[in-house]
This record gives sequence, C-alpha cells and structure tokens, in this order.
Amino acid sequence: MRLTQWGYAIFVFGLGVVAMTASTRTMAQGDARNGQYVVQAAGCVGCHTDNKSSAIPFAGGRALETPFGIFYGPNITPDPATGLGKWTEADFKRAIRQGERPDGSHYFPAFPYPSFTGMADSDIRDAWAYLRSLPPAKLLNRPHELRFPFGWRFLVGIWKWFFFTPGTGGAAPSVANLVDRGAYLVRVLGHCGECHTPRNFLGGPKSGSAFAGARIPEGKVPNLTPTRLKKWSDGDLQEYLVYGTSPNGDIAVEPMSEVITNTTSKLTKDDLSAMVAYLRSLKPLPDAND
Repeated sequence: MRLTQWGYAIFVFGLGVVAMTASTRTMAQGDARNGQYVVQAAGCVGCHTDNKSSAIPFAGGRALETPFGIFYGPNITPDPATGLGKWTEADFKRAIRQGERPDGSHYFPAFPYPSFTGMADSDIRDAWAYLRSLPPAKLLNRPHELRFPFGWRFLVGIWKWFFFTPGTGGAAPSVANLVDRGAYLVRVLGHCGECHTPRNFLGGPKSGSAFAGARIPEGKVPNLTPTRLKKWSDGDLQEYLVYGTSPNGDIAVEPMSEVITNTTSKLTKDDLSAMVAYLRSLKPLPDAND
C-alpha cells in the first residue's frame, strides 16, 4: 500500500512538472493577440504586402522608392521556403534589435529597425507569436533594385556606426505614463520619424530636426511638432488619425492614408491620446521640408 501511495505521489508530481513545462512554453511563445496589436501599431502590413488587389497580406512584394533605389518588402509569413518559417524567435529579435539577418549580415535601413530597436522585449515576443500564427504563403522575395554602390551590405555597417544605436529592451510604457507611452508609439512602434524627419545625403536622420517634416518621392511630409499642430485641438488630431480628415476638410492622401487605414485607426483611444500628448510635448521646430 505504501508503494502504491508513493507511486501515486510520483505520478502526480510528474503531471505537475509537465504542466509547468507546458505553461512555460506557452509563455515563451508570447501573446499572439497582443502581437497582432503590436504589428498593427508598427504598420508591418503596409511594407510587407504588395499593393495589388490580389496580394496576400504579409507575403511581401511591396515596392519602396528611395533616393538609393527600390526596396521590396520581404515575405514575413511562416512559409519555410520563402518566409520566416525556418527562423527562431532569437533570429526575429536580432532583426528587430540589431538590424541583422540570421546569417549576421546587415539589413538595409529601409527596414525601420533604427526605430524598432527600442521595442520592449515582450512586444517583440508577442509580435513573433502573431506572425507565427499567420497562414504560410509561398511567395519568393523580389531582389532590391539599388543604385551602385548602395547594394553592398557591408557599407550598412559603416552607416550604422554613424546613425544607429541598438536598443536595450525593457518594458513597454503603460498609458498611466501618457507622454512616455506616446513616445513609444510615435518614435518606436509607429516609427513616424522615419518619414517625418529630414535626412542627409547618406540617408541618416538629422536628429536636430526630428519630426520637423521632410521630403519623400511622393512629396512633402508635414511637420509634426507644435509649430504646425498648435492650431489643431486634441480632438482634431485624434479625428485625423482615425478617419483621415483634417479640421479644414482636407482628406489624407498616400502614403498617410494607408498609415491611417492600417495603423492609427486600429489603436485604442488611450493610445491615440498618448500619441497626441507626446506630439504636444515636442519642441516647436520650423518646417524642414521647405
């Protein structure tokens, strides 16, 4: 009888170990629901989905025209042959945090890792969990079409030395700290500075003119500092970020209209308030796109 009791105790203990292990694995896989929100806030679908009506979301093919040539967004579905199916979570974190591919070579900064590097560890893990939950799409990545010598990846290492500082992780700010949460959404996840900050001839951001506006192939990108936004109420700004309509009746055009459709209109009301609070806190700067 004693042996039976011990056997039962060992059996129960074993079940507990299995349950704890399974729980740990589940936690390590991340929260795919929050990951979907993170991926939306980061605007991933825009760059990783072709603009054809038949395009498969996140399967790549989207063209991004720059002064250095045309970049094409890669397939980030879990397909093992053409997407991220063979990647590990560590590979994904390395791409986000360091701007490096699994083989150690540099990503071109058309992939906005200079902003994403500041992502919280938990948000990276959750974003990975969401991307792993997508249906695999077998679609080969299209090679970039870059002007000489900008296609040489080793040159990106020099660019990084001047313009890139890897993030250190940590926790994502909560809405209890409204301005900090807004900074995280604007500067990191939303990577708004990638388009709204002017750049030098090497493609490096002019940090002294952050969010003061810029020029892109599609035209002028507006100043986001209080210099321009002081005439807009908080309600005006939130209305624009959700519906794309300005106080004077203008409608957002590309590429901002796509950002609104895919990203800012998906944010919670608290996060929209946080973004507005952060933009209000910026130092007023003259327009840099004139």
